[in-house]
Amino acid sequence: MASSAAATTPVANRGAITACVILAVIMQALDTTIANVALPYIQGSVSASADQINWVLTSYIVAAAIMTPPSGFLAARFGRKRVLSVAIVGFVVASILCGAAQSLTQIVGFRLLQGFFGAALVPLSQSILLDIYTPEERGSAMALFGVSVMVGPVLGPVLGGWLTENISWRWVFYINLPLGILALAGVSIFVTETKSSALAKLDWIGFGSLSLAIAALQLFLDRGAQLDWFDSLEIIVEATVCVAAVYVLAVHTFTAENSFIKPRMFLDRNFNVGLIFIFVVGICYLASLALLTPFLQTLLGYPVVTAGIVMGPRGLGTMACMFLVGRLIGKVDIRILLGAGLLVSAWAMYDMTGWTPDVSQQTIIVTGFIQGAGLGLLFVPLTTITFATLPAEYRGDGTGLYNLSRNIGSSVGISLVSYLLTRNVQVNHAEIANYVTPFNRIFDMPAIRHAWDPTTLAGRAALDEVVTRQATIIAYVDDFKLLMILCLAALPFLALLRTPRQQAAPSDDHAMVME
Repeated sequence: MASSAAATTPVANRGAITACVILAVIMQALDTTIANVALPYIQGSVSASADQINWVLTSYIVAAAIMTPPSGFLAARFGRKRVLSVAIVGFVVASILCGAAQSLTQIVGFRLLQGFFGAALVPLSQSILLDIYTPEERGSAMALFGVSVMVGPVLGPVLGGWLTENISWRWVFYINLPLGILALAGVSIFVTETKSSALAKLDWIGFGSLSLAIAALQLFLDRGAQLDWFDSLEIIVEATVCVAAVYVLAVHTFTAENSFIKPRMFLDRNFNVGLIFIFVVGICYLASLALLTPFLQTLLGYPVVTAGIVMGPRGLGTMACMFLVGRLIGKVDIRILLGAGLLVSAWAMYDMTGWTPDVSQQTIIVTGFIQGAGLGLLFVPLTTITFATLPAEYRGDGTGLYNLSRNIGSSVGISLVSYLLTRNVQVNHAEIANYVTPFNRIFDMPAIRHAWDPTTLAGRAALDEVVTRQATIIAYVDDFKLLMILCLAALPFLALLRTPRQQAAPSDDHAMVME
């Protein structure tokens, strides 16, 4: 999404422009994680089930995934300043509507709207920064941009927890109002408009089929467990629509002269492997956050503020390692950095498979920091090697697909772990309950019989609570184990990557595309 033009002379009000576009990025980045710790409270307010409430996360991610690729077309067609201003206004209005929502349907719908408008904030802000700084200054500008992107994972859980505990969960959305007003004022006053062209065109067939495929896939994943998968006509229709849309997209891509997705990009092996890697990173990153929130608040009984605080160091670990890796690129084989990142992430997931309700806060913080460090080891090297051999003319479209793959991975991952958690709780409950009979000799012990007497109504209720708790702990362990296996399964793909002859820091066109 970066502009090809570079500032060769100092731009007036450059500091103010930087501040307002960075504020827009922070606003969007916060909404990636700020709602996580508030999910149990939102769930109670809108009477949603454990798997349904995750639609609040996936709806935003899917909408952002759909609207990220055409943001460049919109800027070319209507002007970058105009599109950015509309995106900020739309994002703030959608945030207010989310905060005022009274039902699950409303909040999911408004989160979709929020994602649609928020998708353009990060790429357009990045392109503005690249335009107002000279090539020599771009490295520092992109470092600042990267820090602003990582503010979300650091401050999101802490700020979301504090707002939920002291005011209301609705303020995790209302907080965007003052931020949006400041960002809009800065953009309106200081940012200059770019030229617009009525000749700019969008491949509507490609964009439409891709959007339809993503939407149908997400509905299939989110509704499948609730409707018993292919026993439901709705699920069959959604699966059919998804497959048909993918077929239309594939045929159109390889036959149209100017398709939405350039097929020649897929001749680059590094780019293909990079899409797989970032898909796995997307799964592990947000899916683990979606699991941690109910784990901390439901199983461990943490107050929402405490849950936010112990989740915050994960973002600090990512940020610290991003700065470290920036110094190592060019000195260390990128594949070694990627392998280290996958192994560190896998180890963090392995450690989480041993967590019980007795796990200490120190362990949660340290493991979270290590997991974040693993992701920090992956982000910048993966961006670098993915685009190292891709021809420059494809980098704009390539960054769009790269972010799309990450977003799809995130939404698929959240849906997958949520489904498995719900299903495995039921399966584990049934298996454990097989051992709970009046003939089990453990109930002959006076202390056990006093607390969990299976012959009385109160005893059976207490037993069911204990069995459900144990079944839930095992289900979380199974999900953490799955994420660990995914990290390890990506390791063999390192052998397919080609290291460029001269490793360098990420170029300006694709620096920091992990947003």
